[in-house]
Amino acid sequence: MPLISRFSRVVLAGVLVCLLAACASPTPYQPALDRFGYAVQPLETDRYRVSFAGNTLTPRETVENFLLYRAAEVTLNSGSDYFALVDQDIDRFTTFRTTSSGFGGFSRFYGPGFYRGGFAGSDFVTSTSRPRDRFTAYAQIVVHRGEKPEDNPSTYDARDVLERLGPMIVRPEES
Repeated sequence: MPLISRFSRVVLAGVLVCLLAACASPTPYQPALDRFGYAVQPLETDRYRVSFAGNTLTPRETVENFLLYRAAEVTLNSGSDYFALVDQDIDRFTTFRTTSSGFGGFSRFYGPGFYRGGFAGSDFVTSTSRPRDRFTAYAQIVVHRGEKPEDNPSTYDARDVLERLGPMIVRPEES
């Protein structure tokens, strides 16, 4: 009976892991919660640091779009019309996820080394490691009133950005 209950616990743990994995989704457009989402820090009256951090399921392009969208919102909320990107960067954080399959032999410890015994004397395990990237985009913006200068490619009309990127913005689901 103890073997069956131990087996049941292992199966239940596996089912729970699968259910949690099914619930995983890219970071929605939201204020930073548990490290993921957007953040804004006022630096001067017309200068802000804006960032957006995505989880490992959020593509780099989405992180960059959400950053620009937030910069446009900050611009309009400040009573301005356009913003200039004066400094921007994106960080890439890579972790590796390793999965194993197969079955192993029994290991026993004898003195300074290991003895591998059981199942024909070796393990039958394969492992695969896959990189998982997550991105955080940063920008310093300066907000301005009036018409956007046409000769400066690092300026963005805030209303135009909101209109063009708005359909791509994924907000958190209502609970």
